[in-house]
Amino acid sequence: MTPKLLACLPFALALLGAPAGRAQTPAKPVEVKFGKPELADFEAKSFAADSGAAAVVLYDFGTTRFEYGPTGFVLVTERLTRIKVLKKAGYDVATVEVGLYHRDKAEEKLSNLRGFTYNMVGGKLEKTKLETGTAFTEERSKHVRVRKFTLPAVREGAVIEYAYSVTSDFFQNFQDWTFQREYPTRWSEFRAIIPEYFDYKLLLQGYVPLALQTREDGSTQFTVRQAGGFTEGTRGGTVREAPSSETFPAKTTNYHWAMQNVPALREEAFMTTPRDYVARIDFELAGTRFPGSAYRNVAGTWEKINADLLQDAEFGGQLDRGGFLAEAIKPLVAKYPDPAARAAAVRALVVAAVKHDGTNTFYASAGLKKTYELHRGNSADVNLLLIAALRQAGLPAEPVILSTRAHGRVNQNFPLLEQFNYVVGLLPLPGNQELLLDATDPLLPCGMLPRRCLSQTGRLVAAKDGAGRWVSLLPNQRHNHFQEVKLSVDAQGNVSGQVREEYSGYSAADAREKLQTLGEKKYVSDMAAHHPSWEIPTYKFAAVAELAQPLALRYELRQAASSPATATELYLSPLAAFGEGRNPFGQAERNYPVDFGAPTQDVIMLTLTLPAGYGVPELPKQAVLALPEQGGRFTYSVSAPTPGTVQLISRLTLDKAIYGAGEYANLREFYRLVLAKQAEALVIKKL
Repeated sequence: MTPKLLACLPFALALLGAPAGRAQTPAKPVEVKFGKPELADFEAKSFAADSGAAAVVLYDFGTTRFEYGPTGFVLVTERLTRIKVLKKAGYDVATVEVGLYHRDKAEEKLSNLRGFTYNMVGGKLEKTKLETGTAFTEERSKHVRVRKFTLPAVREGAVIEYAYSVTSDFFQNFQDWTFQREYPTRWSEFRAIIPEYFDYKLLLQGYVPLALQTREDGSTQFTVRQAGGFTEGTRGGTVREAPSSETFPAKTTNYHWAMQNVPALREEAFMTTPRDYVARIDFELAGTRFPGSAYRNVAGTWEKINADLLQDAEFGGQLDRGGFLAEAIKPLVAKYPDPAARAAAVRALVVAAVKHDGTNTFYASAGLKKTYELHRGNSADVNLLLIAALRQAGLPAEPVILSTRAHGRVNQNFPLLEQFNYVVGLLPLPGNQELLLDATDPLLPCGMLPRRCLSQTGRLVAAKDGAGRWVSLLPNQRHNHFQEVKLSVDAQGNVSGQVREEYSGYSAADAREKLQTLGEKKYVSDMAAHHPSWEIPTYKFAAVAELAQPLALRYELRQAASSPATATELYLSPLAAFGEGRNPFGQAERNYPVDFGAPTQDVIMLTLTLPAGYGVPELPKQAVLALPEQGGRFTYSVSAPTPGTVQLISRLTLDKAIYGAGEYANLREFYRLVLAKQAEALVIKKL
């Protein structure tokens, strides 16, 4: 059934369904030869439809296959990419980064790097070669280094082309293929040739249909360079030792995928990292099956990850090292018998003692005592210290690992520790309740996770075997914003009055952060800047430091009339200044979920006192809007509670933290109608 937007409004409303996917006719592979660009790539008419893009990926080809080397099987990935630069804003495509993994004495190696930049000058094609000696290496993390190079002579209209190979000993690091970029892509194609000895799980993600997808059985011959039979190798699998001239056959599975006319992946409002939605294919090694040996399951498991973390000195080894806090915590145990209240007191102790340095990880960088003495640490230093302190206080807290919103969502089908980059605490409470705890943000009350942690699901690392499980990160708190507005208008159209605002939940967290950054004066002037006709002569904040209370702001408002003359009719849209103002969903279509992080409630209660001798002969119509499946609701009511006054009440409620791509059209239209209703004018006439 097509989802419908329900409405009770005095005007017609079209019924909107989810955007339909575009079917594509299976395409044929594209043949491209390195060093031979096509003349059409230098004709403006070929890019008439790409006027909004700074660059266009013309072709992106990749192949991963297995070869047999002196130490056994290796992965070989070859890539060829050709890109058209349309504007200066697209020059960044000329700088290329290739990630290379290394561990112990093994490392991935880049070879056969080559590239050209092509420019059409005076009707002739100029070709500038990439000097590979200018490439350099950057250590990006503990196990990843990046090889970087920049194509020369790039200008508007240029075509760049580069190719390289990467050889890897790490079968478990089968590189994924990304079909989609921040620029549109005409053709992206990837082939994987996997011999019978390796079993991989494949995961295709994204919202772009495949133009080509095949899976065929094949065969190949591997050349062996050493003597002997199959034996266990030292780097990731079984090796076969045989005379250097010997070859052996193997069955293969040949995969072939391609996407055509892939749209650019753009960041949109209320979106987590683009990595969550980019069209790509991932591989995970599940097992190996070598001749003479039984199938060997090498895939990780959540149980093994749980056990490994508990045994890790930088994680589990820190959890019971809170003894140095005994004297500070002892009075809290006596003062707070209730577990939730005690947890809040312990958290307050940690928040006051240690500041988060902005680094997100689940591994401690130093011992907890050192972190406490330095008064600074990464997210694991802070939150593992919190868990240890809670345990010292007699509270059975356990760690929950998660991936922040900017890091990307966790795929529960792939037990990979690399998917996570953060840790918080979990405390069981009476009545089957649980309290999630984080001490990195001093502007949040106890039990409220930072917005960056609202990534739907985390993984409990349990001390008891087999007790690890998934934990919901969906918050109980909302984005709550309440405004009580009392205004008076005179016969010239001048408006003045008082406004009281309250922020609670995640709205309070945002407001307190902004207030801390800007200060009170700049906060208020920044608010007034969005309304050039406003004057705010007085204001006062309340409950700034009382985190369990809503942050309150009261201010006086004055707005001068555009014409000082007395009018027989006045037109005011008083709600418009206090509502959203602009639809955050400007795109007609969206292929990605709308992720607010938490539900929303926005209430405006506005009372307008009219000038003496004036009235509103016809009040606006009441309205009720409802999203399908109880996704949200908007109510608009208007009344004249006393002679000479009009009261408007706008209440917007979004009951879901996340709305799927299929709900986008309804959500966008919902917001359009809400804003239209809030913008309706009151016609005030002289009686």
